Amino acid sequence: MSSKRDYYEVLGLHRGATEEELKKAYRRLAIKYHPDKNHGDTEAEERFKELSEAYQVLSQGELRARYDRFGHAGVAAGAGAGAGPGFAGFEDLFEMFGFGDIFGGRAGGGRRAGPRRGADLRYDVEITLEEAALGFKTKIRVPRLETCETCNGSGAAEGASPTRCTTCQGNGQVRHQQGFFSVSRTCSHCRGTGRVIRDACRKCRGEGRVQREKTLEIKMPAGVDNGSRLRVAGEGEAGEMGAARGDLYVMVHVKEHEVFERRDANLYCTIPVSFTQAALGSEILVPTLGGEEGLRIPEGTQTGSVFRLKGKGMPVLSGRGRGDQYVAVNIITPTNLSREQRRLFDELSELEGADADRGIIDKVKDIFG
Repeated sequence: MSSKRDYYEVLGLHRGATEEELKKAYRRLAIKYHPDKNHGDTEAEERFKELSEAYQVLSQGELRARYDRFGHAGVAAGAGAGAGPGFAGFEDLFEMFGFGDIFGGRAGGGRRAGPRRGADLRYDVEITLEEAALGFKTKIRVPRLETCETCNGSGAAEGASPTRCTTCQGNGQVRHQQGFFSVSRTCSHCRGTGRVIRDACRKCRGEGRVQREKTLEIKMPAGVDNGSRLRVAGEGEAGEMGAARGDLYVMVHVKEHEVFERRDANLYCTIPVSFTQAALGSEILVPTLGGEEGLRIPEGTQTGSVFRLKGKGMPVLSGRGRGDQYVAVNIITPTNLSREQRRLFDELSELEGADADRGIIDKVKDIFG
C-alpha cells in the first residue's frame, strides 16, 4: 500500500487497548476479510494483509512501544512481509487463534494429514412405474475397493509396518513460502498420509485395498420417481488404512409407461370412448395401477373432458397418502358405417333439421334409446 494507515485505526482500537482486546479485534476482522472467504476480491485481500501487519506489530511489546513512540518509522525493519522478532509469519497467527478449523483444516488451506475416507460410489438402476408405485427389494452387485485381509489395510508385508515420511516429517503436508504467504501442499512422497511403506504387501501391492464385488440388498421405497437418489451409508469404497468407508448412491430411472404419464404423485391418461357413450352417458372401465376401475361419464361428454379418480395415483414419497389419477376423454368418430348405422345417422340428421329447439341429447335418446 502506498501510504500506511495507523495500526490502531486498522484494527478499530484505541492506543490503550489491552492484549485481549487486540486479539479479539484481529480475530473478528481476519475472519471477515480472509481470502478463503473472499475469492477474487483484491480489496479484501489487501485489507487482510493490512490487518495481519498491524497485529504483527502491536502484539509484540517491544515493537508496539517503538511504534507508539516513532510511528511506522520505528518498526520499518520488523514489520513487513518478512518476520519480526519472535514472529515466523502470518500463518502463526492462524495457529495461535485456532483458525485451522474455519479455513479448511490448516492455515495454508490443505487438509489434515492422515488416511483418506473411502470414495462414494454411484449405481444406476432402472425400474417400471408399477415397481415405483409398490416399492420393492432388489439385489445389486457393486464392484468396489475393500480392505486387504492380508495386511488389514496397512499396505505393509507381514511383520513390517509403515514408517514416518521423512519428506514431510509425518505431517502429510509440505510447506512452501510464496512471497507474502506460506502455503501448505499435500506431500507427494506419502500422498498426504504421513507414512511410507518400505516392504509392501504382495496381495494389495502396498495399496491396503483390493478390488472386490459385493452383493447388496436395496430397499426401494414406494413412490420413488425418475431421478430419485437413495443413499446407502457406509457401502462405498473402503478408506485408506482403516479410514471410514464412503457411501453408495443409488440413482433411480423409471421407464416410460405406455398408458400413464406421471407428474409428481399424480397420474394422467387418455381413454377413447364411442360417440354414443359420450352422447348418452355411460359407465366405462378405466385402467389404473391397481387394476380396472369403473368411471361414470355423464351424457353430453365432450372430447378433452377430464375426470378424477381420487387416490389412484402414486404414493407420496416420504409422506402419507397417494396422488390422484386424471382421465381425459377422447371421443372416437365412427368410420366404415354399416347400412343400418348410416340409416340411423341419416334419421338423426333429419331430426336435427326438423326440430332445432330440442336438445341434441334428447334426439340421440330417441334414436338409440
